[in-house]
Amino acid sequence: MFPHLVDSPIFFAARMKNPSITIRTANEHDANGILACLAAAFEPYRTSYTPEAFLDTVLTPVTIACRFAEMTVLVATDDSGHVLGTIACSIVDSCEGHLRGMAVLPSLQGTGVAAKLLARAESYFLEKNCTRISLDTTAPLQRAIRFYERAGFRPSGRVRDFFGMPLFEYFKPLSPHQPRG
Repeated sequence: MFPHLVDSPIFFAARMKNPSITIRTANEHDANGILACLAAAFEPYRTSYTPEAFLDTVLTPVTIACRFAEMTVLVATDDSGHVLGTIACSIVDSCEGHLRGMAVLPSLQGTGVAAKLLARAESYFLEKNCTRISLDTTAPLQRAIRFYERAGFRPSGRVRDFFGMPLFEYFKPLSPHQPRG
């Protein structure tokens, strides 16, 4: 994996039993933590991705700067400000929001961090008057697909090419009357 990161504060925070989680809008100071989170979360899938698809998923210092410029990036942080998870939101049109780059540190997967990130993203889209959310995912991410389906996402039937691998679109209708995260 990334041996130089195992003893870093981000992995120490992730090993804590019940860290206090804050969901907030990310800034450029969070970039390294986001990159480390994406790298750790997607490393188990590296061999299932084409090299180009993997690099586009885990980002680089250059591509994360583009993401900040084009999207609203949210982070889940602990009390020390270490990034534990991330998700990016963009407005596609007047009624659709799009999610990209959701990741949670492996040691915190299944603890509710992803649900908190998704709830905040949904709230963001409701504030922007979106009535639908879309996201794209790949076949190797079966655990994520199950999570999205439990959260109300359904396959749209749209499949695109993602650097030589299928990219499946999922969507979820939003109601202004549903609870906000």
